[in-house]
Amino acid sequence: MAIKMILLLVFFGVMVGIGLYCRKNATDVNGFVLGGRSVGPWLTAFAYGTSYFSAVVFVGYAGQFGWKYGIAATWAGIGNAVLGSLLAWVVLGRRTRIMTQHLDSATMPEFFGKRFGSTSLKITASVIIFIFLIPYTASLYNGLSRLFGMAFDIDYSVCVVVMAILTGVYVIAGGYMATAINDFIQGIIMLFGICAVIFAVLHSQGGFLAALEGLAKIPAEETAGPVAGAPGIFASFFGPDPVNLLGVVILTSLGTWGLPQMVQKFYAIKSEKSINTGTVVSTVFALVVAGGCYFLGGFGRLFSDKIDIAANGYDSVVPTMLSGLPEILLAVVVILVLSASMSTLSSLVLTSSSTLTLDLLKGHVIKKMDEKQQVSIMRCLIVVFIAISVVLAIIQYKSTVTFIAQLMGVSWGALAGAFLAPFLYGLYWKGATKTACWVSFIFSTAVMLADISPLKVHFPTLLVSPINCGAFCMIAGLIIVPVVSLVTAKPEKRLVDDAFSCYDERVTVRKSQTLGDPS
Repeated sequence: MAIKMILLLVFFGVMVGIGLYCRKNATDVNGFVLGGRSVGPWLTAFAYGTSYFSAVVFVGYAGQFGWKYGIAATWAGIGNAVLGSLLAWVVLGRRTRIMTQHLDSATMPEFFGKRFGSTSLKITASVIIFIFLIPYTASLYNGLSRLFGMAFDIDYSVCVVVMAILTGVYVIAGGYMATAINDFIQGIIMLFGICAVIFAVLHSQGGFLAALEGLAKIPAEETAGPVAGAPGIFASFFGPDPVNLLGVVILTSLGTWGLPQMVQKFYAIKSEKSINTGTVVSTVFALVVAGGCYFLGGFGRLFSDKIDIAANGYDSVVPTMLSGLPEILLAVVVILVLSASMSTLSSLVLTSSSTLTLDLLKGHVIKKMDEKQQVSIMRCLIVVFIAISVVLAIIQYKSTVTFIAQLMGVSWGALAGAFLAPFLYGLYWKGATKTACWVSFIFSTAVMLADISPLKVHFPTLLVSPINCGAFCMIAGLIIVPVVSLVTAKPEKRLVDDAFSCYDERVTVRKSQTLGDPS
């Protein structure tokens, strides 16, 4: 217990210390929200990765999908690395940095407003973000409850409050730069922690081959359809249900392309080198952390004699797998999950506060707001968002309220479904229209809200799952935006030409970067 407490105190002390150190970088809006657009490649890559993966993935998703799909759940981690990180950086990174700087936009709603020339579009996007990020923020604490109960004799509410306060301190003090530096440290902990945990868990089962052999002996449940009773299915390449597994891969991977807290990491990129290095680093990080989490969860059924899914849910799978680890390794696990949760929490509250301040309050509710006032209001809103998320998390933990958890389940689908296609086409295609954005916003939010309402019973069987429903909304948006754009009024030529002129600006580079051929 002494070792655990010392590690926690050191961890929290470093996080807060970095926040106080970065105060000088958070004196204006650009510095507070984007770190002055001067964040280096490693910090940006780790900020992207740590915002991507939280306790929801490590405890919730790894346990749930590992139990359902066995070792095949690792495909979700591979998808996160290739589609959610590598392709996201390649497709979005450079263009996002160039156009958002040209349009002088610091948030995703502000991008929509300036790119499509619509204040109402900007306000609507900020409202959608506010509605769906709050329950997502509250859910970050859920994964900590069982782990803290296993490792410490401390009330869960106390742990939640302490974590929230300390996260708030370094975000409020140092803004994005403090978040990025802390994300880097937390990312290192996550990398080494997940490797150590995987090794320890597999070693407890006799090693990788022995664990895989044990997993192959477990037959699928009688309710598993065509594969019911089949042995070896949980150790197979695609698992018992490849169609629904594909939905998991799409939602958790393609979803990052439309999540404001993820995309805004590209706004802060410092240079071309940062893009190239960030692409490689974030992909490797996702492969190790996400791939490791789902790979670990895939062996959950080896502990089925200790797990009662009906009584305790899927969140009990990973904690049960870890319960037999040495005390020092348990301390590492707690720090790992704290790192994952605090990094994502800091990113979410910074995104929420900046969006609400710059896109909703500034110029609409408060007509005149200087730089100092904007930063002050964002700091106040960070306190508000963290307080709301703490209250929601404690209410959910101590009562039978399930609506919050359900709403969190659709938040990724609603946000990414609404924003992915308009943002992607907005960066690449001059023909994307304001009307098409509206249709994408309305379609995805309506469908995902219906998924937690009584209307859900009328959904096709494949879309009853929020995972599949969210994946459907993302893919539908990619079709809706071009189709609606082709049949609606064309965007104003001057507005579009001005937005895309940033890509035509000439730059001079060294020959180490290009041969400089006359062609």
